[in-house]
Amino acid sequence: MYSLKAVITSISLAGVLALTAAFISSYNGPAMKALQSPANDKGFAVVELFTSEGCSSCPPADELLQRLEKENKKGQLYLLAFHVDYWDHQGWKDRFSDHAFSLRQQQYADWLHLRTVYTPQVVVNGASECIGSDEGAVVRTIAGALEHSATDSLTLNGSINGREAKVTFQATAAEKDAVVVLALVQQSAQSRVRAGENEGRELSHVQIVRGLKTVRLEGNSDHAVSIPLPKGADQQNWELIGFVQHTSGGRITAAARYPLSAGATIPTVRND
Repeated sequence: MYSLKAVITSISLAGVLALTAAFISSYNGPAMKALQSPANDKGFAVVELFTSEGCSSCPPADELLQRLEKENKKGQLYLLAFHVDYWDHQGWKDRFSDHAFSLRQQQYADWLHLRTVYTPQVVVNGASECIGSDEGAVVRTIAGALEHSATDSLTLNGSINGREAKVTFQATAAEKDAVVVLALVQQSAQSRVRAGENEGRELSHVQIVRGLKTVRLEGNSDHAVSIPLPKGADQQNWELIGFVQHTSGGRITAAARYPLSAGATIPTVRND
């Protein structure tokens, strides 16, 4: 029997869904079969990659995220790259890093009962984690998440006005510990690393989180928030990803996205 990782490598990860058909005959796990099920159309996976330009083990994980982004035709994957800051003292400061992202990763260590944080790490739907460069483990974890439909709901609207994204949303959650997490995402960027473990490398990134806001849910009223754009950022290369998360253990129970562009009003996107 071929290993999952070997099959993924041989076909360059031709999308989580398309990938299944290629190796289903040799890998008969229930998660892989679930990807071909019509019921899978209702499943979703919020994939959070914790990474850093200062970490030599991270570029393969960044490249994997790019392949997932490129082949994500049906839209069930919500991809987020969080650049942590604890590598910044190793000789190269990652311009996308933010201490808030390191704190978010530490929160996952607490929720998932891990002894430490590390890069690259992938967390899926707030409930499962694996090494972000382990292609087989990442795909299996995503496949497991795609078996489950959203149990809460989220509706998003927004636009970019000037130097900030203005967002309105409605969300419902069955449990009282729910928050909505809103991530302002830069869809692509490149960096030439001039020091540290990746010195001399040209790195490409996708789905880079550049702003994060958490709003506690109170009833079913409309919520309105603003998220500033980073200094010097263009206004055309952005999207917003939002999801409902439960603070008692980190579970993510609904997600939605929409593209952002300067001066444009974004149509309602619903996931329920």
